[in-house]
Amino acid sequence: MRKKAVFTTAYLSSERVRFLIMEQHLPLMILVPFMKKILIVEDEYLVSQHIKSVLRNSGFKVCGVADNVEEALSLTKEHLPDLVLVDIQLKGELSGIDLARSLASENIPFVFLTANFEGNTLEKAKETLPLGFIVKPFREFDLLTTLDVAFYRHQHMMDSRYKEELDLDKKLRAAIDSVKDEKTLLIRIAEVFQPHIPFDYFNIVTPLRDRSSEIHSGLLRVGFEEYQYIGDEGFRNIAGQSTGRDGSDDISEDGFSRPKIYRDTDIQHLFGLSPRSKLLCGIYDLRSAILFPVETESTEKVRIEFYNRRSNIYSQHHLVLMSRIQAVLHDLFSRKVPVSTLKTGLRKRGAEGASTGDFDGMVGTSSAMLSVLDKIEIVAPLDTSVLILGESGTGKERVARSIHVRSSRKDKPFVIVNCASLPVNLVESELFGHEKGAFTGAVEKREGKFEIANGGTIFLDEIGELTMDVQVKLLRVLQEQEIDRIGGRAPIKINVRILAATNRDLEVEMENGRFRLDLYYRLFVFPLNVPALRERVEDIVSLTDFFVARYAQRYKKAVTGVSEDLLEKMMNYTWPGNVRELEHFIERSLLMTKGTVITDAEMPKQGRMILLPAESPAKIKTIDENEREYILSVLNSCNGKIRGANGAAALMGLPPTTLHSKMKRLGIR
Repeated sequence: MRKKAVFTTAYLSSERVRFLIMEQHLPLMILVPFMKKILIVEDEYLVSQHIKSVLRNSGFKVCGVADNVEEALSLTKEHLPDLVLVDIQLKGELSGIDLARSLASENIPFVFLTANFEGNTLEKAKETLPLGFIVKPFREFDLLTTLDVAFYRHQHMMDSRYKEELDLDKKLRAAIDSVKDEKTLLIRIAEVFQPHIPFDYFNIVTPLRDRSSEIHSGLLRVGFEEYQYIGDEGFRNIAGQSTGRDGSDDISEDGFSRPKIYRDTDIQHLFGLSPRSKLLCGIYDLRSAILFPVETESTEKVRIEFYNRRSNIYSQHHLVLMSRIQAVLHDLFSRKVPVSTLKTGLRKRGAEGASTGDFDGMVGTSSAMLSVLDKIEIVAPLDTSVLILGESGTGKERVARSIHVRSSRKDKPFVIVNCASLPVNLVESELFGHEKGAFTGAVEKREGKFEIANGGTIFLDEIGELTMDVQVKLLRVLQEQEIDRIGGRAPIKINVRILAATNRDLEVEMENGRFRLDLYYRLFVFPLNVPALRERVEDIVSLTDFFVARYAQRYKKAVTGVSEDLLEKMMNYTWPGNVRELEHFIERSLLMTKGTVITDAEMPKQGRMILLPAESPAKIKTIDENEREYILSVLNSCNGKIRGANGAAALMGLPPTTLHSKMKRLGIR
């Protein structure tokens, strides 16, 4: 008797649908309830109808087509689509990016459709955290592959976010139940929030009972799990304000009635609402903020404020996360003793009074580096793949090792593979192994790196160096968790967590056909950017002390540090080799030093950019301006003809649909 088929809500390709219906003799009505619903938001009728046809033929259900944001939002509420295809350029005043922000706030996955893959528009689109981009004109294969990857990523993201919400809720409730001291409670709240919503300054604002003014309780982050409390009086002393309360430094009731993110130019709006926030950002060089009001039993709104020194650190995801833990926040701030009764204090990680600047061998207290450490804390306990991005020498391997040692696989193997050093003809054998006699020279059976790492973690360094055929096999490992030895007769099941790293721009590699889009997005479930040393200059001092202590002990030399003059030179150097170059510089200089302080070490020579004077002070045109002039000149030479032989599209080497899209974007009629 044939087994009853069980279907999940996973995406089924058109080939898979046909196989299930024709080969397995399954009725179509069994598949229909599990088809993904997709909403198309596209203002070009021919494009939207083409997409609609492709999707329906591939087993999807198209629940609607819209050409503007208002209609799209209405259809979204009515049909609750599983995914939305969003064109960036739409009819009306609002764009696809505006729609994407609304979809992100509702946790509805979306993929962008665009003919404009350039400049500021792309950066704004990326900030909304789409599950992918489809560049017009596109092939049917590109569309279906992108959707396949999008559903895969969304499922993993939802699993991760659900675990994140549970973890945050659990830890906050534990803080409420176990911490009786209000001073310790505020610090504990900060520690719980930090890995999920990174901040350099954390503030809790409590209105007085008569609402005549507010009480601020702030924590300045000074290290990993290290905070300094700055209360009302302390802040007034730092800001040079007179004592007393006149309410002039408090934000208006309307200013924080709803959660809001402030970044880039938006931060100026916050300054207009709250002079205190303006002072705070000026003193500590803070460039972005989240203000989140929380209702309490007394109907007063306590406000949680997160500030960061980076301008684009906060996204819609952070607001969604806060909104999903409203219940525990309500319980937290409905306590009888207000948080505002805290007294000045300092909390340091580890033993009381002892500060540790070393996180699994990584040193630094800059905002950029602390953000990396926070993300490691979040992702390490999970089993998801991680893509570590950064320049050579930034410490990507150190990050990977830290993720492994903080995971449940810490007692299992950690296998490092440098993809750039693998011989081209032996890559598959090294990764997947081979059977005896599989090829000339295979005199015995050999396990590959994936088998050796079974149960543990494999770190694929410089993954951008793998050839396309090896990328296909790696994609199968990610999908199926199984490998095929060269010459083997059957696949081998494995249980391996994959961490990957590269110093290449994989988006550029994809555009140039050197890296697979589906592999990129399967690795891109949790990207982690390691900053270059020039982006965390403030860490040079602590890194220098760390390396001096390490090599002084190793070489048994009484060197204790570097001179002020040398340190200033080091701070002004760009360090193209990053932390690795700094480490080698300290080791070399320490070996050459005869005294206790490194003073006369020779700094590496730094290349200079020579700018030739312009012949005339002509205005520099933007890329769009140059492109518009170019298209107009070609159209003029073709007498306005776009399609066909000797048409503008043919002369420019573009498909006519792409040229039409560019003309529309640039306002050429």
